[in-house]
Amino acid sequence: MLPDIRIEDFTYELPDDRIAKYPLKYRDSSQLLSYKDGNIDKRSFSGISELIPDDSLMIFNDTKVVPARLHFQRPTGAHIEIFCLEPVQPEEYVSMFAVTGSCRWKCIVGNIKRWKNDTLTLYNPMADRRIEEMGLKADLIERVGETSVIEFSWDIDAPFSQVLEVCGTVPIPPYLNRNTEDVDLERYQTLYARYRGSVAAPTAGLHFTENVLESIRKKGVVTDTVCLHVGAGTFLPVKSSLVAEHTMHREPFVVTLELLERLIERKGKVVAVGTTSVRTLESLYYAGVSCIENGRPEDVGQWDPYSREYDYPIDEALKAIVDYLKANGLKELKIGTRIIIVPGFRFRLVDILVTNFHQPQSTLLLLISAFVDGNWRRIYDYALANDFRFLSYGDSSILFRR
Repeated sequence: MLPDIRIEDFTYELPDDRIAKYPLKYRDSSQLLSYKDGNIDKRSFSGISELIPDDSLMIFNDTKVVPARLHFQRPTGAHIEIFCLEPVQPEEYVSMFAVTGSCRWKCIVGNIKRWKNDTLTLYNPMADRRIEEMGLKADLIERVGETSVIEFSWDIDAPFSQVLEVCGTVPIPPYLNRNTEDVDLERYQTLYARYRGSVAAPTAGLHFTENVLESIRKKGVVTDTVCLHVGAGTFLPVKSSLVAEHTMHREPFVVTLELLERLIERKGKVVAVGTTSVRTLESLYYAGVSCIENGRPEDVGQWDPYSREYDYPIDEALKAIVDYLKANGLKELKIGTRIIIVPGFRFRLVDILVTNFHQPQSTLLLLISAFVDGNWRRIYDYALANDFRFLSYGDSSILFRR
């Protein structure tokens, strides 16, 4: 049964001057809100290690943001912005970034009404020689709802990863209301970003420095990573009044066999850095159920957690994935998830969440409400009253589940 939730119950007044338009000079100098057992406290992010239990397992998302925003020009002079969402041909991310000559992506196209199916050339107002040499062009293959399949082709013998580095810009969130600047090239990326594929940063990780990570490890906290490529759906507000009518986009993720075994053997708390890590970890249970019942892990559907009662213990579900991977000689689980976490969701793995402050009427705010038993408004009222900075470049919080 789908949850009966109205998005209007998850709104709050966010003044424009509370949205952090730029990052602070130092990553770990942001404020940190602590919420535990109903108590709210305020401190500096640099001291977050003091709040994490010694025997915890702390999970980070090591996806890397790609410069996925491209600006093209029609022969008439009209400007067309193309925002790459996910690969179509080749379909796998590693292959996509290594391909030469041409490729196809699912994209969001701005000003598409002015595109008359002619071939676009990259907008290059500064006559950058490197851009000219690339000779990047775009052709519209088909339109699919609000997205389009675009074929890119380029002249030189270079992988598509290099094409994007030269021709693309980092897709900072639209609510910043500014163009991408040099500071974003470094700061809209976590220190531990490794695998290309996201079009939005897992922003909870932007606060971590080498010093903070070292202080966490010195406590005996075990750290590990998942990789979920963050899609543009992160930017999309819930437009329908009923949350049940909102559609989540698929996001691919990878979890190693080693981490799955660590999760089975865990003794302490599981700490997720960011909502993307939460969605990945909580999706593992339903992938495990699929292994038990169907013999193999399958993509996790948006409403799978709410469709029926599940009686399998979490460790049995995780072990089913481990057994499947070993039986097939695999080192990693690679599937996708559309999971939406809303009030009423049963958390099976994550005990502690490190996260930023999210937009009103967003799926991320619904996740926070689910995690803190509906007490999100107290937390956000405190943050607004105590000069916390909001959204991607804003301050952070650490939330403990009861």
